[in-house]
Amino acid sequence: MADGAREERIASHERNAKWQSPPLIIDMAICINCDTCIRHCPPQFGAIFNHGIDVIILPELCSGCGKCLPPVCPVNCIYEDPDWTASPQDWWVYPGRNDDPYR
Repeated sequence: MADGAREERIASHERNAKWQSPPLIIDMAICINCDTCIRHCPPQFGAIFNHGIDVIILPELCSGCGKCLPPVCPVNCIYEDPDWTASPQDWWVYPGRNDDPYR
């Protein structure tokens, strides 16, 4: 089940080793906070969140599917992040909560 797989990634804070594409990252110097990317991130991944005034992508949840890329993103601020690092601990307060937008 797709939701179970996401829940496992949330619990382990680990990216699916089978995903071939690198995760994506948002350049907040370009982002206009339109949240279109959040609405287009498939719920089985559910990787994009508002974090204060920033929009973040948790690489451990991002499959690199590109559903958030242009033409969805109007300002082309989302890029592949082949050298990604683990998400900071405070980013993990969002996924899996009752108000998780992907539930």
